[in-house]
Amino acid sequence: MLTKRPAAVALAGALCLATAACGASSSPTAQTAAEGTAPGYPVTIENCGQTTTYTRAPSRVVVMNGASVAEVSALLALGLEDRIVANVQSYGMSEVDGRAKAIKALPDGNIQLNDAYDIPREAMLGLSPDLVLSTTSYGFDSKNGFATRDELESVNANSYVSPQGCDQDTSRMTVEDSYSLLRDLGKIFHVSDRAERIVAESKRKISEVSAKVEGEKTPNVMVVFSNMSMGGNDFSSVAAHGIWNDVLERAGGRNAFASASKTSFADLSKETVAAEPVDALVVISYNDPNPAAYARKLLKEFPQWPAAKTNRYTVLSDSIYLGPSNDLAVDRIARMLHPDAF
Repeated sequence: MLTKRPAAVALAGALCLATAACGASSSPTAQTAAEGTAPGYPVTIENCGQTTTYTRAPSRVVVMNGASVAEVSALLALGLEDRIVANVQSYGMSEVDGRAKAIKALPDGNIQLNDAYDIPREAMLGLSPDLVLSTTSYGFDSKNGFATRDELESVNANSYVSPQGCDQDTSRMTVEDSYSLLRDLGKIFHVSDRAERIVAESKRKISEVSAKVEGEKTPNVMVVFSNMSMGGNDFSSVAAHGIWNDVLERAGGRNAFASASKTSFADLSKETVAAEPVDALVVISYNDPNPAAYARKLLKEFPQWPAAKTNRYTVLSDSIYLGPSNDLAVDRIARMLHPDAF
């Protein structure tokens, strides 16, 4: 989810897993004999076309930036914050009480970040991780100055890329990918029971909200990142495809600009935005201290929108991204779009 790096990559969100653990043999029996296997292990994960075997829960986890908080939030939700030795993810705000503060309190490894605002190769290897998490494969590309998955494997570190992140195309991402992330981490850390409880509760809450808005008129919703420029036009940070569309659908809405682009984001002129009858506005904040002010500015700029006439908008941050809290975004948006249903 966006630290100042190439925006299309920065906003990508996904989940995968790779690299063989601890120089492990392809034989689980050989691994057990050589290293000793903890109770509940070995665990094997298929990730981005690679198979990774864990013989114990990771204890030195590094979370790369990726302009996301999906991975660090999932670790916190699973009670695994004590495994993190360096975290570079932060949005500065959250729909979950205490989460932003908890993320800020995590160790950052005292790393000098590179131009992509992430952990460069030598610094990464110097952290001696046993697991590195990245939102997309971008974080393991040597061309970007990062340690590759093979290099991490050579120092006994596993690597994991989140769902839909293997090809860095997050336009197909859905809420189910958030559940996949939780379940994979649950298996890796031998806390699948916790992961399943979070998934079940999220599904229950979303199902209850969706049932309340079923059959209601489907409003036209613009999803846009506040005060961000990602292209050449006036509105280059308009969300077109990705997990937010799934969230909108479950909340009883539709993305007003889904047809404007085949990729995750649309780069739109002011005239194109003005011509669309936007019924409601969802502003996504990424380290913006006052996203509500941005929302009000847009409504004033386009007084012809139905949204402007009803002052219908909401501000979200991490809950609309890949991560453990999509139920909060569904609930918030549904209440804005269909207040009479609640």
